Amino acid sequence: MFASQNVDCEASVRRGSKLSSSADDADLVFDLGAHVLQLIDTHAHLSYDDFQSDLPGVIQRAGAVGVQAMIAVATDLPSSNQCLALADRYAEIYATAGVHPNHLLEVGEHDWDQVKQLGQHELVVAWGETGLDRYWQDVPFDLQVQWFHRHLAASRENNKPVIIHTRDCDADIVRELKAAVADGPVRGVMHSFTGTLETAEFCLKQGLYISFAGMVTFKKSKELLEIARGIPDDRILVETDSPFLSPEPFRGKKPNEPARVIYTARVIAAARGQTLEEFAELTTANARRLFSLSKRPNRLTDRSGVSG
Repeated sequence: MFASQNVDCEASVRRGSKLSSSADDADLVFDLGAHVLQLIDTHAHLSYDDFQSDLPGVIQRAGAVGVQAMIAVATDLPSSNQCLALADRYAEIYATAGVHPNHLLEVGEHDWDQVKQLGQHELVVAWGETGLDRYWQDVPFDLQVQWFHRHLAASRENNKPVIIHTRDCDADIVRELKAAVADGPVRGVMHSFTGTLETAEFCLKQGLYISFAGMVTFKKSKELLEIARGIPDDRILVETDSPFLSPEPFRGKKPNEPARVIYTARVIAAARGQTLEEFAELTTANARRLFSLSKRPNRLTDRSGVSG
């Protein structure tokens, strides 16, 4: 089991309960029936302003539907610091350290040195998010490549996985991963995967995990769901990418939040011919293994003494 759960949250879902996934979604509830779940949201930007007025509520709603842990993912030096502070405060949260490719023009001269220092902390379980992005055109691509390889090198140095972002550049990410494996194995996850089957197969051959967010629940995402159906049991993860990418039936409603990962899990489980409990159990085991979550020290929820 995980580090101690919030005493104000259910460690598992009560049988027959119906639970709202958000304070603003009281009319849209998930009928849990007899499900008792253990889920991990492997990618949530919990340091963003969207959550600061109600973070204890976000954590409580997540716990109520069986989300035992959340990984707060950084996008720059300030959010790396903020994610670590959240992980230190809340037992359910773990942190990452890194710089997103779309934020590279904002970094200071010594930011990477500080990010690398944060990445050594025991509550920081991964590097990133990093990666490549051709959707937005403002950050020079060669700069993105340079920083991507910085994160990969840091991952090799302390054996913490890397969280990889890619948008509209499957061929580029494959090329750079091919170059990276020449220096040693790449350990990590392709987050919020929306690429091709060929890209997924390549990443799996390199030992990477594949994670799916809310887009896999959209009606137009049948090909993506088919890819998710075929990912091996020991390599698949789920996430929200909160506050973005709300799954059906919340599509377009922001902020997305960790409790909604259950909707994504339900859709993928059905496509794979697995029960929700089975799929939740295997993705949780995968997240524990990739991010070494079982090795984290036990901590009390909300160290400030304010119940979450």
